[in-house]
Amino acid sequence: MKKILITNDDGFDSPALHALIKALQPLGEIITVAPTLEKSACGHSLTLTRPLRFVELAPNFYKLDDGTPTDCVFLALHKLYPQDAQPDLVISGINIGANMGEDITYSGTASGAMEAVLQGVPAIAISQDFSDDMREKEGWEYALAMQSIHDIVAKIFEGSFPLAPRKFLNINIPALPPAQSKGFKITRTGSRVYTNDADAHINPRGQEYFWIGLVNHEWRKSQGEVMTDVEAVKSGYISITPIHLDMTAHDDIEELSSWI
Repeated sequence: MKKILITNDDGFDSPALHALIKALQPLGEIITVAPTLEKSACGHSLTLTRPLRFVELAPNFYKLDDGTPTDCVFLALHKLYPQDAQPDLVISGINIGANMGEDITYSGTASGAMEAVLQGVPAIAISQDFSDDMREKEGWEYALAMQSIHDIVAKIFEGSFPLAPRKFLNINIPALPPAQSKGFKITRTGSRVYTNDADAHINPRGQEYFWIGLVNHEWRKSQGEVMTDVEAVKSGYISITPIHLDMTAHDDIEELSSWI
């Protein structure tokens, strides 16, 4: 059987994580390693200053006390799998909320997939956009995500992973039931307009503290021929974006060489 490692950044008890496991159970042997606590926006954080511990909650289902998605993938690949029998695929998600545009740099979900490809294992990050309508109509909120990831993983296992090493697929699901989806769209990352939303408060001892608020949901208008992940999801498509880890601005190398 094919071997699948699953992680997330919403924690081991996330309903979206369990929806992902259910969707992929027919396709392979699954081991799940997820953070004990929610680690949203932790980025590609690796824990170096304290020990970590696997806590097995059920056969092949672990929480990492208290780790990040990167920790989960790193330790699972090195301690739960023999080096000569690594998983065929790592999947991080289903994240509760989209991970599009530059938000990928904050995303613990994307970072779980990033760590996998750094370790030489193909990976997918999958996230679910949300609407108030979905929250009011429980029962179909993850249906499209479950169907989509099942079909994509089945296609990979029937053939091969579609990207070169050190690249992963970032998938974002629109807030729609399956019948209303327009299908898959290959996209590029969008660009968000960020704001400085940090609320200041005073605690009972008179000390000031800050609470970082929600990120502004305004997105810049696309200027390219290829649809962005944001445009695709908002138009009812399942967005699939190839992500690579080379962050070099190659177009600027020659000009920068002349400048220096």
